[in-house]
Order: sequence, then structure tokens, then C-alpha cells
Amino acid sequence: MADDQKVLDSVQRIRDTVKPMLAGTPLTLAVTGDVAMQLDNQDAFENALTIVSIATVVLIIVLLLLIYRSPIAALLPIVTVSIVSAISPGLIALVAKATDLQVDQSLQIILTIVLFGVGTDYILFLLFRYRERLRAGDDKKEALVSAVARVGEVIASAAAAIVIAFMALLLAVFGAFRSLGPGLSIAVAVMALAAVTLVPAVVSLIGPRVFWPSKSYQRVPRGSAFQGLGRFVGRRPAVVAAVSGLIMLGLALGSLGMATDYDQTGQLPEDTESSQGFRDLQAGFPAGALNPTTVYLRSDGGALDPAALEQYANTLKGVPGVGGIMPAPGGTQAAVSQDGTAAQVNLLLATSPYSNEALDLAGGQLRDVAHADAPAGTTAYVGGASSIFADIRHANDRDLRVIFPVAGVLIAIILALLLRALVAPIYLMLAVVLGFFSTLGATVLVFQGIVGRPGLSFMLPTILYLFVVAIGTDYNILMIARLREEARLGNDPRTSADLAVEHGGPQSPPRASSWPAPSPR
Repeated sequence: MADDQKVLDSVQRIRDTVKPMLAGTPLTLAVTGDVAMQLDNQDAFENALTIVSIATVVLIIVLLLLIYRSPIAALLPIVTVSIVSAISPGLIALVAKATDLQVDQSLQIILTIVLFGVGTDYILFLLFRYRERLRAGDDKKEALVSAVARVGEVIASAAAAIVIAFMALLLAVFGAFRSLGPGLSIAVAVMALAAVTLVPAVVSLIGPRVFWPSKSYQRVPRGSAFQGLGRFVGRRPAVVAAVSGLIMLGLALGSLGMATDYDQTGQLPEDTESSQGFRDLQAGFPAGALNPTTVYLRSDGGALDPAALEQYANTLKGVPGVGGIMPAPGGTQAAVSQDGTAAQVNLLLATSPYSNEALDLAGGQLRDVAHADAPAGTTAYVGGASSIFADIRHANDRDLRVIFPVAGVLIAIILALLLRALVAPIYLMLAVVLGFFSTLGATVLVFQGIVGRPGLSFMLPTILYLFVVAIGTDYNILMIARLREEARLGNDPRTSADLAVEHGGPQSPPRASSWPAPSPR
């Protein structure tokens, strides 16, 4: 397997052994190919994890310092998330071992982002409500009890919605997506538990000093931006809904122009050895030669007929979109095994093996011809990067059609239980869906329209699902829970909206700003 550590180590040994042999010569060496790219991709993931972790921590600390003007309040989420980050991988490993679950290497990066995201959210929910109760004149213990009582339901509901959305990934047939669900769900559950137990206990010990040296918790601010926004929403709800809805619809239209990119070489840093070697090959060989599409032929009994094999190779070469055949040792069109019962034909496609045209060919007409015209008594298989990604594309399309609706229904059930209503969850889920397509459309406009990328990574919709649909739901839960609370206090709908935005609005931007943008490639 290309991702087997022994195979990856072999590539590194080849590099270490051969390069010194070329010292002092005009020759240069670059080891490339699927395994070499996997090795370099592994290094890229490790570097990305370090960069993402540092950038996220610094950004969260700076934002929380601006909000609270307190180093203790700014560091509390960092310390809590660090503890959960240390615990979660062990729990995930135990579950993976017990269930024979394969964990994708991208899990660690996504896990870091998710934990800092939800962890910051949950702690902000608690600290904002704690500060609000202190400003209302509550004793420090009473203020904390009230904060936990009112925010605990929000945290539990938000965590449940996220866990359900992540666990819906188990319905995926694409293994890289399926492996993310349980790991992320475990981490979110541990984070939610820490938010309603560990964090309140720490705040109880520290008391109002958690906001030290700022004294802002002792007074209600006047003229804040969210107070003004809340009043405007309360006075002009139709205008706000129309303007924001039109903006989001406009951005969502951009998703119609999304082009999917399966070029794995474009996801690697340009300075890696495998990427450089790939570019060197492109300068002297046709696109299809960089990663041939291989047709394997296996006899169901006895040796293969050389004449039939040659005719079969000519048939494959005649399929539109096939540029030629890479000759086998000895000059024949097919390489035959020593016992004569198996053969392979390496086809050179006319386009890049990662292009959508190549995927259409390898997963469509070429595969049909290979199966239909295989010599009698044989079985044919189409392999190679183009065929593999054709299957991945099919699985990815199926997963998106299945996971999104199932997760939407389950999240709507969570919202219905929280709100004890049937209509409101439908509106909220429509808002979530619109938010997803607006984000996707904005990404298309920026990276395909402005930056000029040929397409976006096929994994991007699922990554956006994790961040926008699943985790973004906790903002809906926060705001709708506050609306319900204000309404129960006897406020009319407009006043409730005003107060919900005033008190709930400041809790959203910090986490939203902490998300590193997913790679467009």
C-alpha cells in the first residue's frame, strides 16, 4: 500500500542512497510518483498541523484579550482545549482499535481546529453569561450557578447536534470521510463535558478575578456595536432579513460554477522533491505518461493467448481519449506474468490523469470497453490514478447526497427538542443550508474567479459541511435559546430579538475568526 510506513521509508532510503552517487555530476535526481508524493504529503501535514496550531492559539488569545482585557480569560480556553487535546487522541485510539477503524492522517489537523472552535465557543458562552449575571448584581457563586444552568442546556444541545452531524459521516462509503466522524465526535463530547464541569469548577475557584485586571464586569457597557445592531434588528427585522438573505443568495449562486479538482500534485507544496520531479517529467513526456491507466487482464483458467492479447490492446488503444500504449519490456503492448495467466496494458491518456475528462474516460467508456471486449475466459480490471479517482468521485457524490439530508434531519430533531417546536427548526435548517451554499459560493468566487484556480478540491464540500453545517449550528442554538429565554420573560418578539443580538452577538465573532480557511486545492 502507498501509505504503508515501510513503503514510505523505502522511498526515503532510495533518496538517501542514490543522491550521494550523483554528487559532482551535472545530473539531478528527484524521486516522484504516488508513494513519494504520499511521503511528502505526510511531511506537509505535520508542518501544517504546527502552523495551524500556532496560528489558532495566537489568534484566539489576541481576540479574547481584546474582548475581556484579561490574560486569565484569554488563556482559559487554551488551557482547557490543550487538556482535551491530550485526552482525546488516546480515547480515539482505543475506539479505533476496538472497532478496527482506520484513522485518516488529516484527522489531527481537523481535530485541532474543531476543539479550539467548539472549546472557545462553549467557554465564551459560560463567561459571557457569568459576566452578565455579575453585572446584574448576583453574588459570584449565584452568578456561576445561574450561568451554568442557563448555558448548560445550550452547550449540551450544541454538542449533541455536532456529534450527530459528525457521526453521520459513518454513512460515507469513502473511507477518508468515514474515519473522521467517530474521532471528531469523541473529541467534541469530551470538550462539552469539560465545558460544563472543569471550566465552571475553575471559574468558581478564581471568581471574578477571571476577568482581572479589567473591571468591565462591574458595569454594563453603553453604546456597544451589538447594542446598536440589536436595536436595528428589533426595529427593522424585515429589512435585515431581506438584505442578509439577498447577499447570501447572491453568494450561493457562485456554487453553481464550482469545478472539482482531483489533481493531487497541486495539493503539495511546490518545493517538495516529488512535485519538482513531476514538473520535470511534464516537460518531456505526454500528460498520460506521468501516471498511466493500467488495464489488468486475468485468465480464468490456463495461459493467455498472445494474439488475442495483442488484439485486445489495439482495441483499448482505439478508445477515444487514449493517446497510446506504453510499451512493455520486449516491445510488446502488454506485459505478461511469468506463468502467462495475467497481463497488464499501460495506457497513456491524452489528457492529465487527474483531469475530469480522464476520470470520465477511465470510469466510463474505457472501463466499459475493457470489460466488454476482454478475451473469452478472462476478467479485466481498470486501475491507475484516473480509475481510482473516478471511483472516489462516484463515492463522494453519493456521500454528499446521503450525509447532508440525514444530518439535516437529525440536527432538526435536536433543535425541535430544544425549542419544543416544529416550525422553527425548519427555518433554522434552511438558514444553515443557505449558509453552506453561500460559503461554498464565496470560496468559488475567490479561488476560481479571483485567484484563478482551475478548480476546488473534491473534499471541500465535506470540509465545509464539518465547519459550516455541523459546528455553525451552535450559533443558531445559542441565538434561538436566548430568543426563547427573553420571550419567556415577557418581552415581545422584536424586543427579544434586540436583546438576543445584544447579548449573544459578541460570542460569535471570536470563534468564527479562528477558523483557518480550508485549502482550495
